[in-house]
Amino acid sequence: MSDSRDFVAGAGSDARKNPVRVAFVTRRTSAQVKAHDEAIVQSFPEVLFRAAVVVEVLAIVLVLISLFFDAPLEGLADPSHTPNPAKAPWYFLGLQELLHYFPPVVAGVLVPTLVVIALIVIPYFNINVEAAGLFSKNREKRLRIFWMVATVFCVFLAIFDVVVALIPTLITVALMAVAAYTPANSPFQFRRSLAAKPLSFWIMSWFLCELVVLTTVGTLFRGPGWSWVLPWRS
Repeated sequence: MSDSRDFVAGAGSDARKNPVRVAFVTRRTSAQVKAHDEAIVQSFPEVLFRAAVVVEVLAIVLVLISLFFDAPLEGLADPSHTPNPAKAPWYFLGLQELLHYFPPVVAGVLVPTLVVIALIVIPYFNINVEAAGLFSKNREKRLRIFWMVATVFCVFLAIFDVVVALIPTLITVALMAVAAYTPANSPFQFRRSLAAKPLSFWIMSWFLCELVVLTTVGTLFRGPGWSWVLPWRS
């Protein structure tokens, strides 16, 4: 007994009219099913649920920390005695560390403004739908731009003697160089994963690394007169 059903591959979006079919989705398109008779589609806020769980866990951890550990508060403020060094809250110590090297307008206004604008604009400027690596296309041109920008930026930090920002920058540049010169058939999984990272990943990684290093240095390694001190020495 023969089967009369005919399975034919074709393009279509009406799931009710053609319930059995094979659809081919190319790399530049996405699967889509149109339903004209349903105004509301039932869904589950999976991402929102995960975010709510994280917030609840974080709140519980903070409450436990506040119960078992005292806040590192200093004495009452004395207008006749200014503490040395006068440190900002920890979330501003990165900017205060930059003020040690650059003029106030540059470190307090220009640099934060440029960073915020870059973090807002770059996701829209560099649309990477295929999630391809930074050096996977136009490799020679991008390599020239990369080395030119990295050299200028590192020389700029070296001229102003910003060692705490220069070291994370050199580490990021080294990792990007490894990604740039990694062949597609490399046997090392770590190098292949670096080669697959887009530009937004590298910029965000560099920004977070700089933020952590500058905040750590300003918190633990700065003493009277904003001099360099070791945290385990009084």
